[in-house]
Amino acid sequence: MRFLVSTIGSRGEAQPVTALAVQLKELGNDVAVVAPPDFEELVTGNGIDFTPVGPHLRTFSPGQLKREDLGRLAEESVREQFRVVGRAAEKADVLVAGGALQHATRSVAESTGAHYVYASFCANTLPSPHHAPPAMLGRVPVNGTAEENLAQWEQHRLLFTNSRPSLNAERAKLGLDPVDDVRAHVFGDDPWLAADPVLGPWPGPGELFTTGAWLTDDLRPLSPELEEFLAAGEPPVYFGLGSMRGAQDTAHQAVAAARELGRRVVLQQGWAGLELPDDAGDCIAIGEVNQQALFRRVAAIAHHGGAGTTTTAAASGRPQIVLPHMYDQYYWGEQVERLGVGRSAKVVTTEVLADVLELAEQAAEVGAQVRTDGARVAAERLMKVNQAN
Repeated sequence: MRFLVSTIGSRGEAQPVTALAVQLKELGNDVAVVAPPDFEELVTGNGIDFTPVGPHLRTFSPGQLKREDLGRLAEESVREQFRVVGRAAEKADVLVAGGALQHATRSVAESTGAHYVYASFCANTLPSPHHAPPAMLGRVPVNGTAEENLAQWEQHRLLFTNSRPSLNAERAKLGLDPVDDVRAHVFGDDPWLAADPVLGPWPGPGELFTTGAWLTDDLRPLSPELEEFLAAGEPPVYFGLGSMRGAQDTAHQAVAAARELGRRVVLQQGWAGLELPDDAGDCIAIGEVNQQALFRRVAAIAHHGGAGTTTTAAASGRPQIVLPHMYDQYYWGEQVERLGVGRSAKVVTTEVLADVLELAEQAAEVGAQVRTDGARVAAERLMKVNQAN
């Protein structure tokens, strides 16, 4: 069978999409991935065919956008997605859309007769009366009553309307009828939840197929410099913001808090290019790293709260501090607090870090429950579903 797995998100979506593709390939299928050009090495390094879509996200600054830009950007994104996905999906039996704002994948599947699956990496990106929508356009919804949450979800639906004219224009080219509710069209009739059932369970209503998080087995060794640093003292504190563009002050505050408690720091520079405040030997700055290997060797993990990083941190059995910036990151901060494995905060302070370090035992207990087979579960289910059709 031939599968096409697509995303237009950051590494937090490209990584799980790649994990699924790897499992599908191991099961004997032909697989290709469509993702932003930033992740070509990630995908091809795992032996998967890759097609780029959209701009380089690392140089794209959504924080500088104005509301009047949204319509134009939505139109450009939809046209690009239809062009790229349409070509890449030739002869594909199954098309999987991983993550939000993928307007073309379902329409292309309709036009070719392929099976379509939409997968979310976080429960609160799917409508439910039990939680508010994710943060979008600078607005952070707050959980309320069922009625209040549903009202917020209705407002969330309207955010998809910018893309409706261009979506229907592209559908018309494929001989397809127009759609009115873009969000319902993208999510499909039976979306999947690719999140860990302990860390981010589906609250209802109704049953939702939950695969577990889509994780890769990262076998990359840590650098000799990092290995030497880790071996030179007690487990340090990790600080990193991934693909977020955080301020340098946040890193400096984290270093100061750790030093106040006599802790060393591993600083991952990430897309923000974070820097250490000085060249003292109690800290080390690193680039891209095997987080699975590193997190198991630190005392606590402070990060931006992306789905993948939160899950990897939880699986490591180490307590964490979530520093949310956007989208589903506020939700993940709530979940680590619910489970008693971490805290959600604006910055790393001495008080927050000291509190989190006391959660080591509970974090270890929860870490032992986190599943690591989600990508395999999803791959096997996709094959069965396609064979049934």
